[in-house]
Amino acid sequence: MNEHAGRPVSTKHYSARGQLVLARLREFYREPAAVFWVYGFPILMVVALGIAFRNKPAETIAVDVQRDADNAAGVQRVRDALGAQEEAALCRLRLRTGKTALVVVPPGSPGGAYEYVFDPAREESRLAQSKVDDALQRASGRADPLRARAEVLQEPGSRYIDYLVPGLVGMSLMGGGLWGVGFAIVDLRIRKVLKRFLATPMRKADFLLGILLSRMIFLVPEVLVLLVFARLAFGVVIQGRLWEMAAVVVLGALAFAGIGLLVASRARTLDTVSGLMNLVMLPMWVLSGIFFSPERFPEAMQPFIQALPLTPLIDALRGVSLEGASLPTLWPQIVTLAGWAVGSFVLALRWFRWS
Repeated sequence: MNEHAGRPVSTKHYSARGQLVLARLREFYREPAAVFWVYGFPILMVVALGIAFRNKPAETIAVDVQRDADNAAGVQRVRDALGAQEEAALCRLRLRTGKTALVVVPPGSPGGAYEYVFDPAREESRLAQSKVDDALQRASGRADPLRARAEVLQEPGSRYIDYLVPGLVGMSLMGGGLWGVGFAIVDLRIRKVLKRFLATPMRKADFLLGILLSRMIFLVPEVLVLLVFARLAFGVVIQGRLWEMAAVVVLGALAFAGIGLLVASRARTLDTVSGLMNLVMLPMWVLSGIFFSPERFPEAMQPFIQALPLTPLIDALRGVSLEGASLPTLWPQIVTLAGWAVGSFVLALRWFRWS
């Protein structure tokens, strides 16, 4: 107790980390734009992509049959086999402008060769060529030596939306860690707040840990809202244990929060930190498998792709969500993420400057 003006005055001791976390929370929730980009934008992404790639009936592909002066009989045979409508002079134009996927040119005489005109770079054109050739061969009497039947799989976990949601969770963790941590630190540096902290007893480690703790608090509603909405709107089910999913999410958030601290450790302007953020995020946006598998890229690029922090994070999230994998089976991804989290935080602590 201290004596002031004859009356006792109590002295309170505040935790530097705790006060910094409270300040970050208040600052964040007073910014409607920040709330939208953290919580609303991922939901809009799920809605838009879920509708775009929803399960729907098989798409009808347009096929044109080219009629010439000497192939009228062949055109009729093709129409009988395919039920296609014939086109004449406009066939090639329709193919060039993308209005049809394939042009079939029947032979001028019986026994002649059919000609398929298509662009092999278009997936629907390759599919149309295969289907049309199969239909014509069957119409000419071909019999398959093996009997087969097709089973349509539409169970939860096999749809594109089930594949997409873990990628969007990873993307949200990356954006929140980099922009929510790195951008906030540079903004404090520009407003000279960090310079004022330098004159206080606050240690560098306390400041960085406070920023990390505030990021962890933001993480809970950020991921929870996205997963609950995906469950209610599209029936997305997590096949694995929830605590293992939570552990992967926390580790990924720590890794990207550490990278955000590292990127912002020396940046002095918003333009600088924005450029650095985009430089770090762009390769992961394209290569790490948010929307499609990174295995589509050449084998020579795979070591670089697998070393990016977002790649093992999304692989681990999909392993738990789609396959029900346990953490021990995901040890390569866990080790990679832990390495990024520890390494980036240690380097940030070493290189960080208040001003």
